[in-house]
Amino acid sequence: MGSYQPPDAKALKNALRLLGPLEARIMRQVWTRAIAPPFTVREMQRLLPELAYTTVMTTLNRLAEKGVLDVKPIAGQRAHVYTSTHDVDGFIQWSSRRDADEMIERYGELALAEFADRLGRLPAHDRERLRKLARR
Repeated sequence: MGSYQPPDAKALKNALRLLGPLEARIMRQVWTRAIAPPFTVREMQRLLPELAYTTVMTTLNRLAEKGVLDVKPIAGQRAHVYTSTHDVDGFIQWSSRRDADEMIERYGELALAEFADRLGRLPAHDRERLRKLARR
């Protein structure tokens, strides 16, 4: 997987805006590696002592239900460990794909027509940059 690279500050800000306030506080700790993966509720709660254990646990579980975190039980214990399913850039890409799919499901071909219209108005160099991003 390679060595850890801190996330770009602008990308981190954009990713955190896609989450609720508590979710963002937790994911900031995860994505900036203030906490080493995998981590437990107790370890995260030590970083955010103003939050109750149950608040941290509930928020971690919601992030897992949304697919932002992966959760696994610790053998022989009641505790679980959590890891991020994406780095910051991967999360933004995953979120944008999910949101685009939701728009298409909600509005059908009209959403695609609107996307195509907007793409058609972009300068050629921007369209090429977007083509490259889509291939990633």
